[in-house]
Amino acid sequence: MAKPGLVLLPGLLCDAALWQAQIDRFGDRFDILVADLARDDTLRKMAGRVLAAAPERFALAGLSMGGYVAQEIVREAPARVRRVALLDTSARPDTPEQAERRHALIALAKTGKFKGVTPRLLPLLIHPARLQDRAVTGVVMAMAERVGQAAFLRQQQTIIARPDSRPDLPRIGCAALVLCGRQDVLTPPALSEEMARAIPDARLVLVDDCGHLAPLEQPEIVNAALEEWLAPEL
Repeated sequence: MAKPGLVLLPGLLCDAALWQAQIDRFGDRFDILVADLARDDTLRKMAGRVLAAAPERFALAGLSMGGYVAQEIVREAPARVRRVALLDTSARPDTPEQAERRHALIALAKTGKFKGVTPRLLPLLIHPARLQDRAVTGVVMAMAERVGQAAFLRQQQTIIARPDSRPDLPRIGCAALVLCGRQDVLTPPALSEEMARAIPDARLVLVDDCGHLAPLEQPEIVNAALEEWLAPEL
């Protein structure tokens, strides 16, 4: 009997290493696909690549930029998504200030000054208590280095151009998990609370002592929430 499908969508400058604890936990029970979101420059193209590689029906989890792609997939192919998990993400478009900051980072990267995730940027991504934890910081910086400059530019353009997904949330017809680190400064908990209120069948989980990269920072708590979310698939 074939294992049920589970598709995992990384965030900006992230790859499969973001989800390693989840792959370890669920890999024996699910056919896991970690999507490649480094090759395209629009949400529609990213979603199309995921849908082409995914099984006919699957559970779908995305973090941050991966959450934007997850919402696009649910818009385009709702019948294929059995359940959706939106982690440390938002349904809102960029504010003008956020878009301006992204354009500045794009301009800097185009001059050849792309440094991936540096120690200076880590406080935006992880809880302060983990800034000296090499097991976490090393993974974050290594992911950014692997994803690289060209993909960073494509991903930032994708994020800037994303739509306002709030009107689509009430139309999500599958069970949803909305999860966020309480100390996430990039997509604060209020944004997850907003999504959870709007999605008809949503469960909200806020993770203590956790920043923006919940699957990496608090893997056991995230795995427990995912276990409950995935239970009907087994």
